[in-house]
Amino acid sequence: MKRFVMVILCIGLVISSCGDKKTEKKNSEASTKEISSESTAKINPLSHRKTVTNVYFKANGTEPFWSLTISEKMIKLKTIDDSIMTPHTLPELAQDANIKLYKLHTEMAKMNIQINQLECINAMSGMASPYSVDIEYMKGRETEFTKLEGCGEYIIDYRLHDLWVLETLNGNEITKESFKKDLPSMEINAASKSFTGYAGCNRMNGELFFEFGVLRFTDISTTKMMCGQNNLENEFLMTLKSTTSYKIENNRLWLSNASGQLLVFKKID
Repeated sequence: MKRFVMVILCIGLVISSCGDKKTEKKNSEASTKEISSESTAKINPLSHRKTVTNVYFKANGTEPFWSLTISEKMIKLKTIDDSIMTPHTLPELAQDANIKLYKLHTEMAKMNIQINQLECINAMSGMASPYSVDIEYMKGRETEFTKLEGCGEYIIDYRLHDLWVLETLNGNEITKESFKKDLPSMEINAASKSFTGYAGCNRMNGELFFEFGVLRFTDISTTKMMCGQNNLENEFLMTLKSTTSYKIENNRLWLSNASGQLLVFKKID
């Protein structure tokens, strides 16, 4: 009888031990999955890309060191000792120059940010930026503004970085018959703020001017091939030069100006 009881106890201990090992294994696998998931999220280039491109303007300065980021949701000033965050607001625009003034006021702070399209040289690195930035801020019960100076730049919308082929010109769908060999197309390089492509007869290239809500195609040059009277290349190039704003939806790039929609391109890669 005692031997029977001992056998039963041994069997019970073995079953319990197996159950514990299975539980530990499941917990270990779950932990591994969590760590793997966290690691993937940290290095996922697309999630990082979205975070970066949410910011459309950045600036920094020295003496003292500070940095500024402006996104569609938040404006954040960071200094060595502190930081100020306010909801995004649209700036006031100067009439006779490309100057934008953000006036920000919350319960915690007041801040004015002026962005001027004027070449700016970083005092420490010597690097040039296309915009100069002046900031003044006052926190809490302070009665005087602290003033900062520095340099900044706009961050181009990464979604523009692609290959695009023309679908619509001035409201009309176009066909290859309106051009020499193929439909006009272009490749936009967001990093260099430039583009290259085919204008419908000649090769073309140029630069991009980008600010928040603004896109212009500038310094456009082409080769000099004869195109024929029925070729719409000249109309396409003139229209491209006149665009000032854009929208990207459903793999389409819409280019417009104050008069309305001008060009529609389709993403092709």
